[in-house]
Amino acid sequence: MDFAKNTLVVALSGGVDSAVAAALLAEAGHRVVGISMRLYDAKGTSASVGGRCCGPRDLEDARAVCAHLGIPFYVADESDAFGRAVIDDFISEYAAGRTPNPCVRCNEQVKFAPLVRRARALGAAGLATGHYARIEERNGRRRLLRAKDARKDQSYFLFAMGDAALDYVRFPIGELTKDEVRAKARAFGLPNADKPDSQEICFVPDGDHASFLERHGGGGAPGEIVDEAGQVLGRHGGVHHYTIGQRRGLGIAAAESLYVLRLDATRGRVVVGPEAALERRDVAVGDVRWTGGVPDAPVRAQVQIRYRHAPQPATVAPEGPDARVMFDAAERAVAPGQAAVFYQDDVVLGGGWIQ
Repeated sequence: MDFAKNTLVVALSGGVDSAVAAALLAEAGHRVVGISMRLYDAKGTSASVGGRCCGPRDLEDARAVCAHLGIPFYVADESDAFGRAVIDDFISEYAAGRTPNPCVRCNEQVKFAPLVRRARALGAAGLATGHYARIEERNGRRRLLRAKDARKDQSYFLFAMGDAALDYVRFPIGELTKDEVRAKARAFGLPNADKPDSQEICFVPDGDHASFLERHGGGGAPGEIVDEAGQVLGRHGGVHHYTIGQRRGLGIAAAESLYVLRLDATRGRVVVGPEAALERRDVAVGDVRWTGGVPDAPVRAQVQIRYRHAPQPATVAPEGPDARVMFDAAERAVAPGQAAVFYQDDVVLGGGWIQ
């Protein structure tokens, strides 16, 4: 047997999805090597107790899965890279009045590139993960697709992984639903078969973004809440407490419902207005990553501006390293800093960051 061609490295998070990915590949006869990444020191937080992504318990769960499957297990310390590329970016984006998506940055800059390098160094034929997504041959080239289970689809987070990675990466559970993954985990007797899914950002396990930012120097100074004309309506405790489209918790009285329209971090202002003012049809998207090549003309696509948000029909026009998205109908609460991902049916065309 050619062990190099038959060897696959599996990125193990400690959760059930990546564990089933490893089990399926081992069952298929591959020589599987498990690698977990230490990304964030969660000691003393709820992440270390509840089994959140990157917590100490997750590494132990991944180790137990490998022991159960009889495969090698290694831990790669990428905490410095994670701190620079993900946590520092998260803090600086909020400080600038934007709403970042750290999971996209993590997949792009921390998870795939280092793991692909390690897998190649081991002579492995490929890298597999437990993401809910698919890679298929379309018109002679590998393309990233949505998962079979629309409720769990994670292709939104993966648009920036790059064409080169598509030739090397595998998603063994992309054709399965979550219920089917759980059933297979129990059938394999995996020790984490019934482990709950992680729901929050790994380094903010309690979901309190504002407190995290304040502890790490990213909290904004108090300032004014103003309407679109600049009239002062109230005060706020820092722009990091607010998101575009927010209605509750503004602490101001008005004859009509008011929503957060913009965050002016430079002036320390939260700009509010009526719901209709949230609507936008023309959106600039920066640092666009195309999969399958940059189109030479505007393309029709469905554009998704948030995770768990229904994609909407639009025309996407490449503009150098950026793109302009022109929605058929106005979109509500488009938040700078979030990812905008372009689809044609179930195929990912590319994506970038809302400006």
